[in-house]
Amino acid sequence: MNKNVFAVFFGLLLSGAALAQTAMPVVELTAGFHRIEAEVAATDQNRQTGLMQRKSMPAQRGMLFVFPQPNAYCMWMRNTLIPLSVAFLDAEGKIINIEDMQPQTEDNHCAKKMASYALEMNLGWFAQRGLKAGTRLNGIEKAPRGQ
Repeated sequence: MNKNVFAVFFGLLLSGAALAQTAMPVVELTAGFHRIEAEVAATDQNRQTGLMQRKSMPAQRGMLFVFPQPNAYCMWMRNTLIPLSVAFLDAEGKIINIEDMQPQTEDNHCAKKMASYALEMNLGWFAQRGLKAGTRLNGIEKAPRGQ
């Protein structure tokens, strides 16, 4: 295999991996009249990758992490370039707690109770809309089950 053919093959392989990473299903959630388009990270691989390496995210966009069973999960920001707020949610979609997270840090941000989901949005998104612990997000039942 000559170098040019190898370079093209390797480039296609990398672009295919990038497409696979971004090809997560999207679910629409609502919090009152606020609409959220959430990419769903329901597999172990998607949860591990999360929003790493992204340079921006539209205001109404987020990522919903769906866990296989309730637990006191923690999130961190290794290789994540944008500041985020994460809301930990119970099985019914009610916010347990919200944590603000800074880019490229390894600080743990944890659920204060057993959580079934975590929703990452741009930093301050929840506070700017008056959303806090106890607020219920609708549409959570449409998300794929965690694996």
